[in-house]
Amino acid sequence: MENTSGQGKLAAVPAEIDRWNWGAFLLNWIWGIGNNTYVALLMFVPLVNIIMPFVLGAKGSVWAWRNKRWESVEQFKRIQRKWAIWGIIVIVLFICFFVAVFFFVSSALKSSDAYQLAYSRLEQSQEAVSVLGAPITAGMVQGNFQSSGPTGTAQLSVPVEGTKAKGMLYIDATKDMGAWRINRLELEIEGREARIDLSPK
Repeated sequence: MENTSGQGKLAAVPAEIDRWNWGAFLLNWIWGIGNNTYVALLMFVPLVNIIMPFVLGAKGSVWAWRNKRWESVEQFKRIQRKWAIWGIIVIVLFICFFVAVFFFVSSALKSSDAYQLAYSRLEQSQEAVSVLGAPITAGMVQGNFQSSGPTGTAQLSVPVEGTKAKGMLYIDATKDMGAWRINRLELEIEGREARIDLSPK
């Protein structure tokens, strides 16, 4: 079959390359620029960018063959395989980055005075310790935390687990004049409707 790549719609597309393109799907507009397939820039159009990766995955190989001159089918397949590999690498790196950020933020929240104050109160509560079972361990902290100089607010939640039960600790705290104060502190136990109120009296 004659190599007609790069001739636009006149190019005859070999059947062996008319298949799903992972590089186009994963790297979309970056892949599009590298393969002279500028329709991929529609990724920057709101709503259209939702379906565009799938369109690129399905039609990318055909468009790339028509829009760019290739030495051979083998070269085309080799280059597209590299795009796919780089797409996977980029996705994995993004996932690792966001996981690292999540763990960093959670760790920072755990070291905050607001969390430490609340967790200390949990461990000192005979009712909470009795229901959960000692020792109590805490999971990843989530929520909103703001601190600026002598003021701040914290609305946090953290899964807790003991030898008897699991639950969720909800924390509402404020910082005034440099000191944190617990406004509300409630422990929700799995399987129980009523929460245990650990708020300061």
